[in-house]
Amino acid sequence: MSLRDYLAESADLLRRAADAVGQETMDAAVDCMVAALAAGRPLLVCGNGGSAADAMHIAGELVGRFLEERQAMRVICLSDNPAVLTAWSNDRSFDEVFARQVEAYGGEGAVLLGLSTSGTSRNVVAAFEQARRMHMRTVALTGEGGGSLGPLADFLLAVPSRRTPLIQQVHLCLYHYLCERIERRMMAL
Repeated sequence: MSLRDYLAESADLLRRAADAVGQETMDAAVDCMVAALAAGRPLLVCGNGGSAADAMHIAGELVGRFLEERQAMRVICLSDNPAVLTAWSNDRSFDEVFARQVEAYGGEGAVLLGLSTSGTSRNVVAAFEQARRMHMRTVALTGEGGGSLGPLADFLLAVPSRRTPLIQQVHLCLYHYLCERIERRMMAL
């Protein structure tokens, strides 16, 4: 595949994702996250591998700054603490490592944002199940169909593809959009 063809495929997926995700769902997800942050509740973010890096990126943009100088936001990336990750994974289960942190940092009114290109990452699914038990709202960034996260998500932002690298490219665009919208809304409060 040529570079031009690869970028054309990426651009096509971006266009299709706008329709698949939908402005109404995106707006509702932003509203949910802004409401939590404005009330002093945390936004917890998690994912594995490249999605863990994306979760870190999201937390960095919102704790630090995205485009504007402003107050920090209460955003916690659940893959940022290697002591918690390795201790809980070794002593209990890697499948529960994010759920344990949702239990520690979450609570009613908080929001969990999970990234999984397949929608089937067991530890992200377990985190969503824990969030449900704690009456938290959930937002999922996934690939086509949403996988196991789909039914657990209050707001499903599913990219219409099964190709991991392309899904991740669209996730980057979607979460940059989320960050910009959240930042603007929070600054207006």
